[in-house]
Amino acid sequence: MRDRSAFDELLEAASEGRLTRRDVLKRGAAVGLSASMLATLLAACAREEAAPTQEPAGQTPVAAQTPAAAQTPQAAPTEQPAAQRGGGGELRLLWWQAPTILNAHLSSGTKDFDASRVVLEPLADLDINGNLIPILADEPLPSLENGMVSPDGLSVTWKLRQSVKWHDGTPFTARDVKFTFDYLSNPETAATTFGTYDPVQSVEVVDEYTVKVNFKQPWAAWFEIFTGPDGMIVPEHALKDYVGAKAKDAPFNLQPIGTGPYKVKSFTPGDVVVYEINQDYWEPGKPFFDTITLKGGGDAASAARAVLQTGEMDYAWNIQVEPTILKQMEAAGLGKIQSTFGGGTERIEIMHADPQTEVNGEKAHYTVPHPHFKELKVRQALALAIQRDVIAEQLYGPGGSATALTLNENKQFMPQDLTWEFNLEKAAQLLDEVGAAPGPDGIRVLNGRRMDWLWMTSINAVRQKTQEIVKAALAQIGINIQIKAVDAAVFFSGDPGNPDTLNRGEYDLGMWTNSSGLFPIIWYKRYLSRNPETDIAQRSNDWHTPNVIRYQNEEFNRLYTQVEQEIDPDKYTPLFLDMQRLVVNDVAEIGIIARNSVAVVSNKLTGINPTPYASDLWDVKNWRREG
Repeated sequence: MRDRSAFDELLEAASEGRLTRRDVLKRGAAVGLSASMLATLLAACAREEAAPTQEPAGQTPVAAQTPAAAQTPQAAPTEQPAAQRGGGGELRLLWWQAPTILNAHLSSGTKDFDASRVVLEPLADLDINGNLIPILADEPLPSLENGMVSPDGLSVTWKLRQSVKWHDGTPFTARDVKFTFDYLSNPETAATTFGTYDPVQSVEVVDEYTVKVNFKQPWAAWFEIFTGPDGMIVPEHALKDYVGAKAKDAPFNLQPIGTGPYKVKSFTPGDVVVYEINQDYWEPGKPFFDTITLKGGGDAASAARAVLQTGEMDYAWNIQVEPTILKQMEAAGLGKIQSTFGGGTERIEIMHADPQTEVNGEKAHYTVPHPHFKELKVRQALALAIQRDVIAEQLYGPGGSATALTLNENKQFMPQDLTWEFNLEKAAQLLDEVGAAPGPDGIRVLNGRRMDWLWMTSINAVRQKTQEIVKAALAQIGINIQIKAVDAAVFFSGDPGNPDTLNRGEYDLGMWTNSSGLFPIIWYKRYLSRNPETDIAQRSNDWHTPNVIRYQNEEFNRLYTQVEQEIDPDKYTPLFLDMQRLVVNDVAEIGIIARNSVAVVSNKLTGINPTPYASDLWDVKNWRREG
């Protein structure tokens, strides 16, 4: 839990010049201070750090955004020759889950967010330390101390870069930022990123290069609006005729116009994207590569092999491969394993609605509880039947560790009193207590239905082996599992017309990973049912809401209502801890592996700065090939 006295002590030390900015970042991160609190401390630093680490152009740390930093005399920098744009040839990327759309706001798949990020840009991204890195935003970045974040937490003002152009030459202005909000907040657009912007009341154009975001109530996570994967800005002139129901028909979805370092040359959904360099990119001397080919498809093992053993590719994403196999590949010496904390939690999703009963032709409607999972003891029995340590050791290795939690990216929000247990005897006893008796074939029956569950997830060797381990354990206590593996391009597509997507919920169990980001208020909407019509996935909202598991709990709704109104860490931190305890103890879903983000990278690639809070390709403009 965050400690206010620790913050006060750091503030005093920074004000008196006893801490450098580097000390502030290190100690603040150690005690779990928020981005806004770190910004306050950085502003108070009374002296410059000697020989600061050089940052790439356009990626100035938050420390440099404060008025104090701006007023500190600087030694004249040694003039360096300007980097040359282009000349790097082709960058070859392999995403074994192939992108299907290049408008991330209309997809629920990381693959589509990543493929879009090469072209589209947010106002800022967050680096691995939680610092805001300006992209389309100009300096100074918002903070409480410079007044751009209002003291009451009701607004934030952003300055924008000038002289930025969209790929077709149209100037980028504040109107595009406002339009992005208008586009996303229209319910008929059915944007999958809608939830991120729900706290926003309005976006004002202050002037051509200034926008003000007004919140419905005090909002501690102001830094998540128009930033990171959900924050990509879209052009008004290209999409103004495609707001609402027409959004899905926009040519932009397959051929986007962005401000990013690359343009889309060609795109075959479910297969490959070819990008070409943006010669008018706003940052001088970047990018380095002339073209990017992002190939999709295959599986994680073949993707790893293409980088580590054959050298056909330069970078491959999301490598869920058994550790022994991955190490054997790495021995070829062509590439390395890149493991970064904060890769999200691999979770077994419990469908709380009945996937076999239809309501007006719609399965898994939130008004019809699942005949088995409406019983807490059944959910508890399922959790007791999962050998998390075996799954972690055999299938993940450096890629993850066993966990009882569903959120594992922010230590200050992770209760240390929650543990997991593998105990089939206790699981069987719970099933007996709830009246789940074995039928003639040995499969238990509860509330008139056999405990024969459909478990659906994406095609992935590690996931299928996880399913087999759990299936074998459940068989010992009278539960049968039918395994269904769906192509990732379909499973994560968000296509409202396809019954095999995670959103549609036509399964008993699911499994996937997503990350909570630096501040988990939006992520926690996955359990929110305060307004079922808008919070819970269903046909009327194209199944594009975070609560795809149809979970309903009034106590959780009460906690969420409290936490979303808090901007004081001393008040919202214990609320987040209580929320995690509730969803774990109530077995809303089951966290099994705290994952790292694992990629494989050619030994010749440099300039990569992974962060758990942004796309793998957020800084592709800085990547280079050497040797």
